[in-house]
Amino acid sequence: MAFENLSEREKKILFNLIDYYIRSADPVGSRVIANKFKMGISSATVRNTLQDLEELGLVEQPHTSAGRIPTDTGYRVYVDYLIKPEKLSDVQKKAIKQSILKEGRGINEILGQTSKVLGEITSQLGVTIAPRFEEGILKNIRLIPVAENKIMVVVIVGSGLARSLILEVEASISDAMLSEVEAVLNERLAGLSLSEIRRTVAERMADVSGHGRLIRLVVDSKDRIWTEDKSELIHVAGTDRLLDMPEFANREALARLMKIIENGHILYDFLSQASEEGLVISIGRENKINEIMNCSLVYSTYRVGNITGSIGIIGPTRMPYSKLVSVVDYTAKSLTDVLSGMSNEEE
Repeated sequence: MAFENLSEREKKILFNLIDYYIRSADPVGSRVIANKFKMGISSATVRNTLQDLEELGLVEQPHTSAGRIPTDTGYRVYVDYLIKPEKLSDVQKKAIKQSILKEGRGINEILGQTSKVLGEITSQLGVTIAPRFEEGILKNIRLIPVAENKIMVVVIVGSGLARSLILEVEASISDAMLSEVEAVLNERLAGLSLSEIRRTVAERMADVSGHGRLIRLVVDSKDRIWTEDKSELIHVAGTDRLLDMPEFANREALARLMKIIENGHILYDFLSQASEEGLVISIGRENKINEIMNCSLVYSTYRVGNITGSIGIIGPTRMPYSKLVSVVDYTAKSLTDVLSGMSNEEE
C-alpha cells in the first residue's frame, strides 16, 4: 500500500486514531475522533474514512460493535510517515548520560544500568546486548597462573575491552613456559579478528615446536577462548512494568515473552541481525519470532572502537514511538561516548 495514495483526511484520521489508541488502549470510534480532535467533519464522514482505512489494511475492528485499532501495517505507516521524534530536553539528556555510569565503570555494570535506564524512562522492557566480541581485533593475550593446574586466559581487543576465563591444565606449568607460549600466541595472532582466530588457530599453531601440551590446550579450547556465552551477553530490565499493560493481562502472552528473555541467545541473535548502524523499529509480525509477534522493538547500535553492540526497548505495539525513538537513539549515542572514553583512557 503506497502511503502517497492516502488522502490528507485519511492521514489525519489514521494519525489521530493511533495517537489516541496509544494513550487509551481502547478501540477508537468515529465519534471520538470527530469530537476529540475538532477536525470539522461529521462522525459519519469519519466512519466512512475508517472503513476505507480498514479496506486498506491499516485499521481493524477487534469486535463488530467496537471501535477500531491499528494493524501492524497501520503502525508502520504511522512510524515511517506520520510522526516526528520528540526532542529530549537538556535535563533529560544529562540524566540519561549520568545514569549510565551510576552502578560502576565495568562493561557489565554499564550495560546493566543502561537497560535499567531504558526501562525506567520508557516504561517498557529495556534491553542491552554486549559488544560482539568476535568482531574485535586481538591486541594482546595474557596467560596468568592463578592456582595449581589452573591458568587464567585474558583476551584484550583493540577497543580496550577484555574478557577472561580459567583453563585447567593436567600438570603445573612454569611461569617461564607460560611467558614463552604467551609470546608465541601474540606474535602469530595479534592483529586478527577473534572469529578468524577461532577458525584458523590450529593451522597457525601447527608448526610451533615445544610446549605442545599447552599449545594443544589453547587450540582445543578455541570455542571457549574466542567466543562468549550468548546467554550472558544480554541485560533486561523492567519486566515488572509489563504486568500493568492490558496487552499482557493474558498471562500466556507474558509467559511467551519471558521465555524468550530467559533464553537469551534467541533475542541476542535477533538483535544482532541489525547490521546497519542507527535506529531500527520492528513492529508486530515483522518480528520473525513467534513469541514477540505482538510486540514492537525499538533498538539501535552503539560502538566501542570497531566493535558494535545493541540497545533498545521491547513492549506492546501500542507504544509512544515518537518519544521512544528519541530516548533509544540518544542513549545509544551516549553509551558510545561513555565506552569510547573508557577505551581511550585504557589506551
